Amino acid sequence: MRTLTLSPCRELAGDITLPGSKSISNRALLLAALANGSTRIHNLLDSEDTQLMRRALAQLEVEIVESGGICTVSGSNGPLYQGNGRFNLDLGLAGTAIRPLAAALTLGAGQFVLDGIERMRERPIAPLVDGLRQLGANVRYLETEGFPPVEIHGTGLNGGTAKIPGDLSSQFLTSLLMAAPLARGPVTIEIIGEQISKPYLAITLHMMEKFGATVKHEDYQHFEVSPGRYKSPGDFLVEGDASSASYFLAAGAIRGAGIRVHGLGADSVQGDLAFLDVLEAMGARVQRDATSIFVQPGLLHGVDLDLNNIPDAAMTAAMLALFAEGTTTLRNIYSWRVKETDRLAAMSTELRKLGATVIEGRDFLQIDPPEQLTPATIDTYGDHRMAMCFSLACLGDVSVVINDPDCVEKTFPDYFERFAELRCESDAATT
Repeated sequence: MRTLTLSPCRELAGDITLPGSKSISNRALLLAALANGSTRIHNLLDSEDTQLMRRALAQLEVEIVESGGICTVSGSNGPLYQGNGRFNLDLGLAGTAIRPLAAALTLGAGQFVLDGIERMRERPIAPLVDGLRQLGANVRYLETEGFPPVEIHGTGLNGGTAKIPGDLSSQFLTSLLMAAPLARGPVTIEIIGEQISKPYLAITLHMMEKFGATVKHEDYQHFEVSPGRYKSPGDFLVEGDASSASYFLAAGAIRGAGIRVHGLGADSVQGDLAFLDVLEAMGARVQRDATSIFVQPGLLHGVDLDLNNIPDAAMTAAMLALFAEGTTTLRNIYSWRVKETDRLAAMSTELRKLGATVIEGRDFLQIDPPEQLTPATIDTYGDHRMAMCFSLACLGDVSVVINDPDCVEKTFPDYFERFAELRCESDAATT
């Protein structure tokens, strides 16, 4: 296993242009594949997750051509596949690929086995499968009930009403919604309990509208979708990734002359832009304009916040707690437990290595920073966000070793190179 040593760093400063959003990129690829016409996707993220989606679509005979930094997808004008073939699709650990594809592949014909790595087989898919079955889909589990791998027999979706829980992941609802316009009849989706991560659903609804579908909803609890077809918008621009931006924005809040992040502006459709509110609540100075965000340090202090709507960026808030005065409590983040790893347990363990006092609850994390951070070797659990989050620890005048830094390939393959470019002194060393 490769390791990366980040030497102590007193400040980061400068400008960075973000890669495309993972969430938007994989939605764009699938919607373009379902649409009538060709779609030219600009600033598509090139990462492990998007490569897995592209590979699966190519297996399903969707034509995808890349030239001059533009990815052109020839749409199917309906279901992705309507033949008699059988396909085995390996989606690795890409939740933004396996779940939407599972829903989309019920629409046509053919047989499909969707699987991934061992951790994917521990990530639940039952709420989505239950919802699809309520709409007439033929889906069965091949091993453990409620988890991948799943086998799908394409028979089309009848329409009707599906009731699914909303408290585990927004990806189940996103997947149902994106498939719903191609059902034979109107689709109604009712959410049981409170729907989490609403900003990610706002992305889904915005993009469906860009591709010609209209969804009516009542406060993200009741959805109605009419039958129709997706239509290519011609060109589609992928915004910079707001979740990836959080690490650089947080660095700007901790030390240095400030960091400006380009490719993300005040009018972004991504919910993780709400991380800026967290930065301001903790004492950082934030400037927003149409195409960039600038963050400068302030006197950081602890906060007590419900971060249910921004679970990915909430991890970065946990790192900021190391540099704040007083206690920080992050609440309503149970969804961390069903991500690439159990992030509540993983963050607790690794924060303690740095000297923090941590209380881990079922759905919250309470962090008291140490007077001085402790040098540490950080385990990443194969989770890209763990690796990127803990890079910030080197701003605490300590050396940090990141185990398996290559896991960032999932969403941001050159993250550590970009991080090093902003250092105002000694570069990172690899061992």
